[in-house]
Amino acid sequence: MKTNRLCKLSLAISLSIATTSALASPQAPMSARSFAMGGTGVAVAHPSAAPLANPAMMAAPQHDWADDFGLMLPSVNARFADEEEVVDQIDDIQDVIDEFQGLNRTSNPEEARRLAGDLRERLNNFDRDTVRVDAGLGIAFAIPTNSISVGFVADGAIRATVRGELDPDDDAFLRELETATALELATADLDRDLKSRGRILASAVAEVGISLATTFELNNGEQFQFGVTPKYVELRTFQYTETVSGFEDDDFDSDEFETDKSGFNLDIGAAYAFGENREWNAGVVVKNLIPMELDSAQARPLLGEEKRTLELNPMVTAAIAHKSDYHVVTAELDLTKKKAFGFEDDTQWLAVGAEFDAWRYAQLRAGIRHNLASNSDNDGIEEDTQFTAGLGLNVLGARLDIGALYSSADVGAAIELGTSF
Repeated sequence: MKTNRLCKLSLAISLSIATTSALASPQAPMSARSFAMGGTGVAVAHPSAAPLANPAMMAAPQHDWADDFGLMLPSVNARFADEEEVVDQIDDIQDVIDEFQGLNRTSNPEEARRLAGDLRERLNNFDRDTVRVDAGLGIAFAIPTNSISVGFVADGAIRATVRGELDPDDDAFLRELETATALELATADLDRDLKSRGRILASAVAEVGISLATTFELNNGEQFQFGVTPKYVELRTFQYTETVSGFEDDDFDSDEFETDKSGFNLDIGAAYAFGENREWNAGVVVKNLIPMELDSAQARPLLGEEKRTLELNPMVTAAIAHKSDYHVVTAELDLTKKKAFGFEDDTQWLAVGAEFDAWRYAQLRAGIRHNLASNSDNDGIEEDTQFTAGLGLNVLGARLDIGALYSSADVGAAIELGTSF
């Protein structure tokens, strides 16, 4: 086994994404506009984004330049969380291993002992550190009408995590090397003897659906919108744990580490505009009305692996917004909690977003959201408070939206091309 096995941990995220790329992309799929406004959209989504956020918004009152047709082609977003600079740690550990393996330990035992101590310290610091990638891709279109509005959506979400785990035997082994004789140092083989593990855990959700929405008249002359998105959903998990010395990139596409499941599901949503000029809008959506579950591949107890369950449970989100020709301000709350699958927090977001419009041609956006389920004692990366911002440009019917995200754990970005008229 070559000494570059630890280095391959740094490739683990991209390799695990590759095994699920047929499913598409990250956490909850969203438009770039929503991404820049703190993840909001239930009460303010434009028609092309309505199948992602709230299907009822396809039939809701919109600007006259966005109420006939909307296209999102495509919307891409990604987030990266590396609280402890895990990738840099991997590179540094690899350098120490290479230096130890290439050293003439018989003639230079003092340097070998120093390197053993350095490696032991680095592996202890690396223990339980986590790096995570979320990536997203979606396409959608909507045709609002005075009767039945119709839309189409194809999107996905993937989250991939790499985590280091120190084996206590490695700590003892390297501690002994710090005081070992020249002969003992010469016969040491870190590829063979190290038992510390690398873990990869990934989950993906992909969906394809048709959205339908319409407007209902109330007895008092008011209107509300109702929408549904019947969809086909596919779930997939990937779990791979191996010792540092046994870490093989050829195993990433092995079926024994993957599970998948598919079925039909349903989103439903409603929206209601009120106020003297209908400047207020309320919305509610229930995503994934039919619960779905998928267990990860058979766990290997000798490697400390646990079987995990990916749960796709109904998610209820309510929102309210105030809007005019030149601004949108919205607040949104998840009424249910999303259970974590991997090494992170459960999530239940409270979000506020705003958009300021310059005569349709440019939009400045900002948002903030806080995870009410955040827990500093979780088993990995903490999801706490995130700040977002973004910009929209509209020229001759073509639209470009970009967004950025920052928190104490994450950085992220989004970009979207589309049109509306």
